[in-house]
Amino acid sequence: MSQIIRSVSDLKNEIYKVKAANTSIGLVPTMGALHQGHLSLVQMSKKHYDVTVATIFVNPAQFNNKEDLLKYPKTEASDIKMLISMGCDIIFVPTAAEIYGEEPLVKLNFGYLENILEGKHRPGHFNGVGLIVMKFFGLVQPTGAYFGQKDLQQFRVISTLVRDFDLSINLHLAPIIREVSGLAMSSRNLKLSKTDQKKAAAIYASLELAKNQLLSGGKKEVVLKNAINHLSSKSGLKLEYFEIVDAETLKEKTTVNEGDRLALCAAAIIAGVRLIDNIIIEL
Repeated sequence: MSQIIRSVSDLKNEIYKVKAANTSIGLVPTMGALHQGHLSLVQMSKKHYDVTVATIFVNPAQFNNKEDLLKYPKTEASDIKMLISMGCDIIFVPTAAEIYGEEPLVKLNFGYLENILEGKHRPGHFNGVGLIVMKFFGLVQPTGAYFGQKDLQQFRVISTLVRDFDLSINLHLAPIIREVSGLAMSSRNLKLSKTDQKKAAAIYASLELAKNQLLSGGKKEVVLKNAINHLSSKSGLKLEYFEIVDAETLKEKTTVNEGDRLALCAAAIIAGVRLIDNIIIEL
């Protein structure tokens, strides 16, 4: 039976019992507005760990844009129902006051990751991500934690935390779950009309276009130009970036060669909603 926990003290007490029983724990951190992508993470966790903990928390510390925070979809009641239906063991739903009793003094900096892709366009974002993930890691003490590939750079940031702090946590990167149109499932999609969701599928189409051209031997500069032109030609869609980078480091690739493992990453705004997507390929 699922337990819904709202206080840090109650969560600590429950985790203490779980740990005392020498039980493995899988963690699925979410910001709510759940979709099939989130549920796939819960399903994976239940398969590999004895107890699954999911969090529902819209983390104010990772929003560099206050308007974006206010716009973020909140569907707590239906989220909880979905997690219960999945058999999630512990559902942690704290308030911001519960998590951040006092303003955090710690600042995390992730080096070059702060200056590329999402880091470049959302200053301070990864400090907020790092803070909340470290808080949840400390509270839940998970054996493993699940994250979606859509937020690929976020996963690299969290991997850095685990490595640099020598945390004994298995990190799992789960594939992107997509709509029939190819649009990556995202909580932010709830803010789009059906028409705008169809238009937003052009982001994935541009990634596929670039993938196919790279796999056919296309030069990086030409492939990038074609993908950017494809996206820029779509009405109502504002391209923020399109990059071809190393899949592990996320550093820009000046040239691409056979055997390279690449990440094709894009961000665009449609109807005031910012969406990101990526594809990983090997040449």
